[in-house]
Amino acid sequence: MTAMTDMTLHERLQQPNILLAPGIYDALSALVAEQAGFEALYLSGASIAYTRLGRSDVGLTTYTEVEDTLARITERVRTPVIVDADTGFGNALNVQRTVRGFERAGAAMVQIEDQGFPKRCGHLDGKTVVPAAEMCGKLRAALDARRNASTLILARTDALAVEGIEAAFDRAERYLECGVDALFIEALRTPEQMDAACQRFAHRIPLLANMVEGGKTPVQGAQELGERGFRIAIFPGGTARAVAHTLRGYYASLHTHQTTAPFKERMLDFDGLNALIGTPELMEQGRQYE
Repeated sequence: MTAMTDMTLHERLQQPNILLAPGIYDALSALVAEQAGFEALYLSGASIAYTRLGRSDVGLTTYTEVEDTLARITERVRTPVIVDADTGFGNALNVQRTVRGFERAGAAMVQIEDQGFPKRCGHLDGKTVVPAAEMCGKLRAALDARRNASTLILARTDALAVEGIEAAFDRAERYLECGVDALFIEALRTPEQMDAACQRFAHRIPLLANMVEGGKTPVQGAQELGERGFRIAIFPGGTARAVAHTLRGYYASLHTHQTTAPFKERMLDFDGLNALIGTPELMEQGRQYE
């Protein structure tokens, strides 16, 4: 697997093999994912809503919360981060502020979607979309705002659930014409729709596939998605779902047994966690200044 530290995300997307980016939600999850060997990471607004707010992905997460989370992650890991900017948190001028702020905070790619406000998870019902012309204005603003051409802009359309697949493809065409670096057609319902998207766009621009356990799109492995023509595969909320499942079991066990002993084999101990986060190295670094 190619080391992403030796190339930009743009260069990596020119490689033939699909890029698999797991979901993260804070510096610890990002560190564990980096240590597992992933080449890129995906920070979703949903994961921040789940973990920081304990709430659903219904437009409650703010620009500052995402920027702060992103900055803490990129300070800790070197792996490129694709960050979900939702709708850009407002109009075209808000989009420019968002892109500049996320770029300063270390984003490798910024994703902007065409939902109306309040936005919601792409796999929830009841979404709305803004006019395509308004979204094109936001995308042009995003492209103009970035300081470095290596900061990529990903355009997402949620129009399939609202206007149908042909309208979603028409919007994707318009967003492609704006000059974006990648496309994301959200909540494709069937393998046939996934193939149709790839047949129309995959030879021209990297396409992202969003794998949501229990969502609208059939969950497939990265290899299969790559064979279909997708260039990026994300599993954005799986991390939060796995952690929630583990915590539910942990707390139930502790409440029942009044001790962590029955859960011991499913936990890191004190030294294990310190080894993961690099405490010995940090202590040694501190001793250099004594």
